Amino acid sequence: MSKRAKSHYVKPMTVHETKVAITDFTFGDFKTEEVILSPLGCKLVASPCRDEAELIDLVHSADFVITQFAPLSSKVIDSMTRARLIVRYGIGVDNVNIDAATRKRIPVCNVPDYCVDEVADHTLALILALTRQVAHLSAQVRQGNWRTVVPLEKMVVLKNKTVGLVGFGRIGREVMQRLRPFKCRFVIHDPGIKRNEIAAAGAKAASLNELLQASDIVSLHCPSSPSTRQLINRDTLRRMRKSALLINVARGSVVHQNDLIAALQNGTIAGAGLDVSDPEPINDDSPLLKMESVIITNHVASCSVEAIKMLRQCVAETVAMGVRGEPLPNIVNPGAFDKKRPFATPMTEPRRRLNGKKDVFD
Repeated sequence: MSKRAKSHYVKPMTVHETKVAITDFTFGDFKTEEVILSPLGCKLVASPCRDEAELIDLVHSADFVITQFAPLSSKVIDSMTRARLIVRYGIGVDNVNIDAATRKRIPVCNVPDYCVDEVADHTLALILALTRQVAHLSAQVRQGNWRTVVPLEKMVVLKNKTVGLVGFGRIGREVMQRLRPFKCRFVIHDPGIKRNEIAAAGAKAASLNELLQASDIVSLHCPSSPSTRQLINRDTLRRMRKSALLINVARGSVVHQNDLIAALQNGTIAGAGLDVSDPEPINDDSPLLKMESVIITNHVASCSVEAIKMLRQCVAETVAMGVRGEPLPNIVNPGAFDKKRPFATPMTEPRRRLNGKKDVFD
């Protein structure tokens, strides 16, 4: 191997200098991570926090940083003096200031294969619960109202309904596969996917405006980014059908929540199924909590025993690859690799990545 090729790899960390900071986690412990990283001489320091000052204190001397929901702002990232890698527990990286990490030449990795089936299943559950009025009817029966029925027009059959998918990455594609047996039609908006690829998948490519006007159900499967934040707002909601349902299992910030509340109150759209909100947790006094046309779950679409196990192992293995100086998978900011001072060699692989293109959905 030439000297030039060698310069694309970092030297493996020595035992005494490897600190792995875990900013926050919802798993109860970090034994899975310890099993993988401790034999490599890593010292894991976990201090669940989201306060900026506390985060700076935790990560400033860390060699590797693992994060879940803690906001890694530019100030937090700029405080990192030794960080060689940031890895997120999950797909989205909206809690990490990617521009700051890139300026610091710190690669950021995610786990794009995480919870694909779980979120697709949850999407289908929300759609069916709304179209068949499951939650409302169950509540009525529990209250002794056996003969109380909802208006007939609210009992919807999915056959021949048009489902609009905003984002056609792994999850969006799995949602479509689950809905195919219900004999739905599909329109897709994803600027990162070629129209002929969407057509080959059995759907119609559309602009966002075309999708909103054509869809009986609009389901969001895009990341939170500058181009998608509050993508669904007063103006876009007005383009939807009055009978339409909105499903959001992506990020709360993709929807302008007050505009959604107003649209539901005035009948601009018929209902919503939400696993995310903005802010989170949702405010106790939010009108959404009192609307019969809304089903809300507490950001749990990604959850299953199998998914969490896989997530934790993948995150720890990614850090282990960094410790050993191996090529890194699933880098979301390849711009962090500077020819004069690279940290590692990006792995060339077929997965779609949030690679700096502002409109790539996954």
